[in-house]
Amino acid sequence: MHSPLRYQLTNYDCGPTTMLNAVSFLFDREDIPPEIVRNVMLYSLDCYSAEGAPGRAGTSRMAMQFLASWLDGFGRATKLPLSTRYLSGRTVTLSQESAITDALIRGGVAVVRLYYDVEHYVLLTGLTNARDKALMFDPWYVSADDQEFSGTGIEIDTCHPFHYNRIVPLRCFACTHCTECPAKSPYALGPTENREAVLLFNDRVTKAAGEGIEYFI
Repeated sequence: MHSPLRYQLTNYDCGPTTMLNAVSFLFDREDIPPEIVRNVMLYSLDCYSAEGAPGRAGTSRMAMQFLASWLDGFGRATKLPLSTRYLSGRTVTLSQESAITDALIRGGVAVVRLYYDVEHYVLLTGLTNARDKALMFDPWYVSADDQEFSGTGIEIDTCHPFHYNRIVPLRCFACTHCTECPAKSPYALGPTENREAVLLFNDRVTKAAGEGIEYFI
């Protein structure tokens, strides 16, 4: 049985919450070793605020890269068919031929660092039929009638708690979030050199490259 995806408990734990959501989305609850939960929390929330408060600047890129590597090694060393791939820089895009798009089509997921007022981690779980929008679970809770995304084309969806709570046009991700832009797009991937994503797969069900998968709405 799968568990509903979770919302973050504080202003800062979007990173570990999203990484655990990725594992929860890919695997049945009964198959997930508690060691994964322990280590995701242990290795995240490593950034200090300007005042020196631990965890109050979220999770660093270094920690997320380490977690991706640890999870990949854990999958190889155990019976859990989990594999990961860490992306950075120019490889982090949702273009038609990108690694993220390919992963979503083949049944994988992507933990992506982007901008939502501040740097923020979200989970991409699929694409719409036309492949012009991404299905996203954002761990930052907003209600179904919230006007947060008015005029952006971003839809709030609270009817699919196991899968997604936002439907986001791909054009939103393409924004570089530059300081000169008067209307920064929510969920912009930001400057190319700062981009980051982790791809995760359940190797038991992931389609091989080139195989189609009906995983859209």
